[in-house]
Amino acid sequence: MKILIDFFPILLFFGAYKFADIYTATAVLMAATVVQMGLIYLIDRKLQLMHKITLVLILGFGALTLGLHDERFIKWKPTVLYASMAIALAVALWGMRKNILKLLLGSQLELPDAVWMRLNLAWIAYCTFMAATNAYVAAFYSTEVWVNFKLWGYAFPLAFIVAQGLYIARYIKAEEPQKE
Repeated sequence: MKILIDFFPILLFFGAYKFADIYTATAVLMAATVVQMGLIYLIDRKLQLMHKITLVLILGFGALTLGLHDERFIKWKPTVLYASMAIALAVALWGMRKNILKLLLGSQLELPDAVWMRLNLAWIAYCTFMAATNAYVAAFYSTEVWVNFKLWGYAFPLAFIVAQGLYIARYIKAEEPQKE
């Protein structure tokens, strides 16, 4: 269910672009993201920090796109999001000696510190790669190509999440069956 909720805005954005234009698609993305966050809030009774950041960026860059009638703003939103995430993770790790991933997920996952460090480094590299890739496509290709990249580019986060899951799976202790 949550995976469907995650893909809901991008699928509607893609469909609106194919049937109308980038400005209609941007308005649809903004509305769909508000609905998405409402659904997440109904399910979890809270929004994670990333949800809040994503919502603010989509509404902000979407408003600039529509208000100034300039598609560059919505095209650069993912670059800003991913670059901000990479910078935040890197500054926290190397500047403040804090592992944000461990702080956020440490209560849900028990992993060795070395694994948390590798995960944090992987997230920094992944976010940097995604920011650079989106920036390249947004700068050098047509809006049509960028929209298609946004849809089919979801292979990158899916592959990253699967690889991350496979990596940490060996470190997760299986719960022993309770004896009655």
